[in-house]
This record gives sequence, structure tokens and C-alpha cells, in this order.
Amino acid sequence: MFISSAFAQVAPAAGGDMQSSLMGMLPLVLMFVVLYFVMIRPQMKKAKEHKNMVEALGKGDEVVTSGGLLGKVTKLTDGFLSVEIANGVEVQLQRSAVVQVLPKGSIK
Repeated sequence: MFISSAFAQVAPAAGGDMQSSLMGMLPLVLMFVVLYFVMIRPQMKKAKEHKNMVEALGKGDEVVTSGGLLGKVTKLTDGFLSVEIANGVEVQLQRSAVVQVLPKGSIK
């Protein structure tokens, strides 16, 4: 009473089925290509630029951290750096916390 009758379907011709399945996948492929060029590629480019900036840091560079601190780099190690944020006040940060390198003389 609640179950409808199921009918067996005849398999369609092989040539027409292949073309229709490719056409059905075309919008999905196009969406992935657009997603790659709009979101993924720019994000990878920005990450590469940040990595190069962090690797190029040197003693005496003036930087801005992700927490908003401005200071001058005083010491560098592999994963960390010391930043002087005021006279006699130094903080130790991870290199990845640096978001921007300022031009020399920006901090007074």
C-alpha cells in the first residue's frame, strides 16, 4: 500500500550516455577552475610573499606584528626574533607574527 512498484530500466545506448555525463560534469569543472583562480591562487601567492618577507628580516628592521606592536628588530634566531618596542623594553616573538616591514625611520 505504501510501497510503490519499482520498474527495471533498460540501459541506454553507450555513445549518448558518455557525452551526456561529460556535459553534466562540465559545470562542476568550471566551478573548480573559477574557485582556483579567484581564491586558491591569490592565497598561495600571498603566503609565498609573507614567507619571503619573514626570511628577509634583518637586524634593525622596523616591523609591525599581528598583535599591532611596532618595534625594531634587535636579535634574530631561526624561529624567533626580539623586537624593541620602547627604550629598554624587548619582546620575543615568532617570526611568523610579523605582518609588515616598515620603511626605516617610521618609528620615532
